[in-house]
Amino acid sequence: MLVSRQLFILKVPPFGVAKTAEEARAQAERIGGKDYVIKAQVLAGGRGKGRFDSGLQGGVQVVFTPDEAMEKAKMMIGSNLITKQTDHRGKLCEEVMVCKRLFTRREYYFSITLDRNTHGPILIGSSRGGVNIEEVAATEPEAIIKVPIDMSVGVTPEIAADISTRMGFQAFLQGDCQKQAAEIILKLYQLFRNTDATLLEINPMAEDVNGNVYCMDCKLLLDTNAQFRQKELFRLKDSKQEDPLEIRAAAASLNYIRLDGNIGCMVNGAGLAMATMDIIKLHGGEPANFLDVGGGATVDQVTEAFKIITADEKKVNAILVNIFGGIMRCDVIAQGIIKATKELNLKIPIVVRLQGTKVEDAKALIATSQLRILPCDNLDEVSALS
Repeated sequence: MLVSRQLFILKVPPFGVAKTAEEARAQAERIGGKDYVIKAQVLAGGRGKGRFDSGLQGGVQVVFTPDEAMEKAKMMIGSNLITKQTDHRGKLCEEVMVCKRLFTRREYYFSITLDRNTHGPILIGSSRGGVNIEEVAATEPEAIIKVPIDMSVGVTPEIAADISTRMGFQAFLQGDCQKQAAEIILKLYQLFRNTDATLLEINPMAEDVNGNVYCMDCKLLLDTNAQFRQKELFRLKDSKQEDPLEIRAAAASLNYIRLDGNIGCMVNGAGLAMATMDIIKLHGGEPANFLDVGGGATVDQVTEAFKIITADEKKVNAILVNIFGGIMRCDVIAQGIIKATKELNLKIPIVVRLQGTKVEDAKALIATSQLRILPCDNLDEVSALS
């Protein structure tokens, strides 16, 4: 949120960031007053309902004195925060945000994202802010306002005024909250455009008892394909908050996400990867990862993929390879599998389903390798064997 405040002058609660408990107390003293909120700075949602391995419940804490801010920060910094969006290990909290606690009279939801149906940005607003918007959409779909945006026109003052009014901001209240909200929405759209964002979410956008409208919390996702245009923003990225294996996979141009299961997966194409994971679960298994090697993987990339999948040897007890060779050649996949199996001296079962380009050559390579690689053609059989 700091970047957006600096560049677009958006109103946010007074805050500071602390890397030690003593700094947290100093930030509270600087902010002044007697009500503060301490927020764990980790890249995961659901912080408020999370828990620390130190025993503290909740990654968002309300405190009333600088000394109390220091004590809560001491329990957060250096501990792992476990939320519904992290794995069982959680994420390390290395710093906290200390901000002034504002007393709000109403909270709203606002976001801008990309809509596949309209092929452009869409504004989403609701009077139900400060809660899980997915739950609101499921239980009260009528409370969600959606406004598709024509990229050639953008968000005009009229559009901003209309959606802010429909969200429930009122013009006759102290401070003219509707006007403030409309001005914020215009700035947020410019922020969305100028940063190559794929999602900008303010939850909640709130009005306080004095009639001031604030952006209370923000989520900003950037298009990684625009990194060449957004170098300054991407320099702010904290790689320590990311999974080391996911960073390693990205360096090899592999799409990898660690999961909690024990069956390693290597697939080409996101759709086939999702279907493969579904069928593993259908047969009672649990995937250990999502890994898409893409359409033009090399032998070395396939080998690196296996190294990443098997990095946690105690966790992965089988590997399932499911490849449909269109652009991707099946013999290249087979060569990579054989190379990785030999280099890593793998003893776990490897079940391979290959279809498409050069598949017969691939099967011949596997058959003559004399390695513990089980070829299958039927997807259900592949999943059952894994």
